Amino acid sequence: MRTGLVAQKMGMTRVFSEDGEHLPVTVLKVDGVHVVAQRTIEKDGYTAVQLGIGAAKTNRMTKALRGHFAKAKVEPRKKLVEFRVAEENLIEVGAELSAEHFLPGQFVDVVGTSIGKGFAGAMKRHNFAGLEASHGVSISHRSHGSTGQCQDPGKVFKGKKMAGHMGDQRTTIQNLRIVSTDADRGLILVRGAVPGSDSGYVLVSDAVKRAAPDGLPTPAALKSGGEVASDADEPAVTAEEAASEAPAENDAPAEASADADKKDA
Repeated sequence: MRTGLVAQKMGMTRVFSEDGEHLPVTVLKVDGVHVVAQRTIEKDGYTAVQLGIGAAKTNRMTKALRGHFAKAKVEPRKKLVEFRVAEENLIEVGAELSAEHFLPGQFVDVVGTSIGKGFAGAMKRHNFAGLEASHGVSISHRSHGSTGQCQDPGKVFKGKKMAGHMGDQRTTIQNLRIVSTDADRGLILVRGAVPGSDSGYVLVSDAVKRAAPDGLPTPAALKSGGEVASDADEPAVTAEEAASEAPAENDAPAEASADADKKDA
């Protein structure tokens, strides 16, 4: 079980596949996602990684959070989330994850907070048909009808579908397909809509109801020191290698002295 990613929803657009198919996609931005802490069985009783995203001002952090980020040597982050992982998939603290953590064509599950709709009626909230538009119905066309019973039990049961608060709750959309990823700009294009408003944060993880594709980065795709490494991470030339490649110190003076002897002769 790998870690997921926390991303920021940028909005929706459309792209065209190679065969000309029109695909509505949601753009997710993965920018500055670092591992802030680890959870281990010995210390916490379970294994997980804590990720942070979004730059935050230090003066708006509590002292406890300042110390938490200072311990990880990571800049303060706006949002912290945890992902349960297998023990062999723990990631070092301070590592930065890349958008190439997911592969094009892979199925993922996306978790977000749905857009709040306020107080809504039964027709909008539960898709009720409402009452008749004529035939004696007086100013009750969009009501949900009777809710109680006779004297026994004589009450409205909890959980009855009625008017009330709609939206603004944790929502999961399963089996969404990754269309493409852009590691340089930190973008992930997911086919279809995901819950939440623009600029909100969502959690993206491997689909639990679909088999994982071959070639997934394990334990994760990292921007430096991991699956996606930069040229700066290549080992430097050692002093011994540099010395062996450089010409000997006495070569140039020896040649110069030989030329001088020829001139004198």
